[in-house]
Amino acid sequence: MLNSKKSKTTSQKFACSLSVILLSAFVITGCANSKPPVTSGTGTSPMTHGDDFNKHLEIHNDELAERLYISDVKSRKNNGLLEVNLELISRYEKSQKLQYHFNWFDSDGFVIESRKTSWKPLDLHGLQSTTLRGLAPNINVSTFNVYVREIPEKAYEY
Repeated sequence: MLNSKKSKTTSQKFACSLSVILLSAFVITGCANSKPPVTSGTGTSPMTHGDDFNKHLEIHNDELAERLYISDVKSRKNNGLLEVNLELISRYEKSQKLQYHFNWFDSDGFVIESRKTSWKPLDLHGLQSTTLRGLAPNINVSTFNVYVREIPEKAYEY
């Protein structure tokens, strides 16, 4: 009789230990697969996968706007300056010669040093994605957008 009580207690301890191990594994797996939050540029409001990243994309050409979209935005503070990475994706099957530059805004929505940001060339091939990187010109920047324009074919034909 003493032996059966002992084996029950050992079985219960084993089941309890197994339950704890399995529960811990589920918790660890759940945490390992979750991505860290992406901030919208202000550093305070997290963006989730469903957020509209295209609010950061400025295009004044309807045809070009249909061919491009932003799939992801990441931002952080780097020595007090806003640093951003955004994933620009082409829906177009042909190559495109483009230019882009970042516009930087303070917390009230005013443009900061707009003339100092130069245009950068961008060759985007069919259905390609690329990461655009930008670093704010000063610590007063709290948000941004990226302006993309097409280089007319006549400008790069010889």
